[in-house]
Amino acid sequence: MKILVTGSSGLVGSALVPALVKAGHTVCRLVRPGSVAKDEMHDGFQVAWNPATGELGGAAVGADAVMNLAGASIADGRWSAKRKAELRSSRIDTTRALIAALAKMNARPRVLVSASATGVYGNRGDELLTEESQPGNEFLSDLAKDWEAEALKAEAIGVRVVLARFGVILARDGGALPKIVLPFRFFAGGKIGSGEQWMSWISLDDVIEILRFALENGNVRGPINVISPQPVQNAEFTKTLASVLHRPALFPAPPFALRLALGEMADALLLSSQRVLPKKLESLGYHFLHPDLKNALVTILDAPV
Repeated sequence: MKILVTGSSGLVGSALVPALVKAGHTVCRLVRPGSVAKDEMHDGFQVAWNPATGELGGAAVGADAVMNLAGASIADGRWSAKRKAELRSSRIDTTRALIAALAKMNARPRVLVSASATGVYGNRGDELLTEESQPGNEFLSDLAKDWEAEALKAEAIGVRVVLARFGVILARDGGALPKIVLPFRFFAGGKIGSGEQWMSWISLDDVIEILRFALENGNVRGPINVISPQPVQNAEFTKTLASVLHRPALFPAPPFALRLALGEMADALLLSSQRVLPKKLESLGYHFLHPDLKNALVTILDAPV
């Protein structure tokens, strides 16, 4: 397929693009004005893309699929009013502009896979959550809901839409894991808060395979929870990580200190509990590469068992 990709330089995009090219697809990375994208560091072709004006380079014509991964990092900086506006604009306005550009095409892509997050469910304690669960009413929930609503507008122009609700993506060189690992390297790691909050996690390898599965399988549509079938509580995650790293887990991070350092972001990203299950993926027959946390961490961190 010929696939357009937004957000190709992010954690998921930078791993996905080479995988798609290796699988024989033609990848066009949509690059914004002023952004630095070095061809020697990426596979695929660059296509000019300006969400502010709606301009989309001619090389995008004839695309079979679109992978929409654009969005400013949730965890980079405290959530001031300005930062929240940036987080919304980088997702919602960009997706709106993308759908408008697709609508102008004579031959439109067959499928749009658009990123979202399990944050859509909000803080739900021990409740088991599936794609059929109602969304929450917090900042991240509203952000994800509005982001998904924009993506779903592509259905009106005949495009199959998949909403990829990512959990905590575990990768060696990006995302949350290196930050979580760092204190353990210095023998200062421990659970976060009470440790009772559920973490819905997924290996980057599985993320890439699931996105390919969604692109290539016409039966996949609507929201899919892109997470392992084995969510764990933070205390168990911490214990498992400490075991893999051969380090103790003796120093819990108190909630008051996290809130002091991070503000509202601490509750939303570190203390919030989401026990999410990949019900739709399992029903569609997807086979996880790393369903088990310990095996996933051993593989990702290349640690001795």
